[in-house]
This record gives sequence, structure tokens and C-alpha cells, in this order.
Amino acid sequence: MKNIDFSQYTAQFQNLNLRDPGTWPVLPKIATLIALFAAVMVLGWFAYWSGQMETLDAGRQEEEKLKGEYKAKLQQAINLEALKKQKEQVAQYVLALEKQLPSKAEMDALLSDINQSGLGRGLQFELFRPNSPVIREYYAEQPISVRVSGGYHDMASFTSDVASLPRIVTLNNLEIKTDEKSGKLTFDAIAKTFRYLDQEELAAQRKAEADKKKAGKK
Repeated sequence: MKNIDFSQYTAQFQNLNLRDPGTWPVLPKIATLIALFAAVMVLGWFAYWSGQMETLDAGRQEEEKLKGEYKAKLQQAINLEALKKQKEQVAQYVLALEKQLPSKAEMDALLSDINQSGLGRGLQFELFRPNSPVIREYYAEQPISVRVSGGYHDMASFTSDVASLPRIVTLNNLEIKTDEKSGKLTFDAIAKTFRYLDQEELAAQRKAEADKKKAGKK
């Protein structure tokens, strides 16, 4: 390296005629070509290739997404029969649950069944008051304030009879007190039963929800 004379190379870049590059020595010509090539590459990258690379990346992402969707649909197609059977089972289960929910017209009969369950066990009803129903999205909840008095075993049998009714009835907020004089027990509870909404109630509920959404948009 000490014996290399760089002056002979640097001398080729001196006194160049910019108007006539054809007269330049070899080294300046090569350096100029390399610089032009680098400039073209840089300009090409920012002007064209960078956009193409972004498009390519977006295409790859879309390809992966479509592959995922295809695999999911293929899996569904393979399991189509099993899904159909599962759907039928769910429909039967929902139907069985709906049968446990009385209609509005059947509520009086259900209330009578609850009352008869207590009387049949020798209990004395001090309070049996249906309260205002609570309307839910697809069903109505009917609370009933109940107070009965009697023996412990009779009350236990009464709660068992209520649980065995063909309709869904739950006992909530249970409170049992003992009368010190008579020795009888007093049983307070909120019995809740449920019924499905009739068409008029469903229509009224949909209208109320639509009115609520309209009011929220204003």
C-alpha cells in the first residue's frame, strides 16, 4: 500500500471538460456511471419500487387471510353433518325449555298449581300476591310474594313440590321464622316463574327499542 501512487488516479479527475464527457479518462467515466446507476436505483425505489413492495405485502396479507377463510370453510364443510345434528339437538333443547315456560293465558293455572301445592301439604297461606311482571328481552319474569305457615316437614315437601312442577318456578329470598307460642314456622319467599312473551308484547317491545334508538340518534 505504501508503494501505490494515488496521485495518478486523482489526476484523472482534474481539469475535466464537463461539456465533453467523452474525452474523460476511464476512471472518471466508471465513477460517473456508478454514481448514475446508484442515483437511478434510489429514484426508482422511491418513485416506483417502494409502492410495489407495499402492494406485494398487502397481497401477501390478503393471501394469508383468504387461506384462513378457506381452511375454516373447508372444516365446516367436512363437519357439516355433525353441525346439522348439533343444530337439531340445540333446537330440541330450546323447544323443551320453551315448553317449560307458560304463555300469558296459562299463568293463572300455574299460580293455582303453586297455591294447591301448599294447601295439599296442609300449609296455611297468609300471603299469596302476584307482583308486577318484569319484562325481559324474550320472556317475562313473574314474581309472587308468598307467606305460609305450618310444620317444617310440610314446608320442605312444599318446596319439593314446587321444584317438581312442569313449569319453571324458583323460590328466592327465603326467610323462615318460628312462632314461639304455637311452635309453627312461617315461611316467607319470593316465588318467581317465567313465561314467554306473546306476539303483541314482542311487537311492543321492538317498537320501544326502535323508539329508544331513534331518540339516542337525535
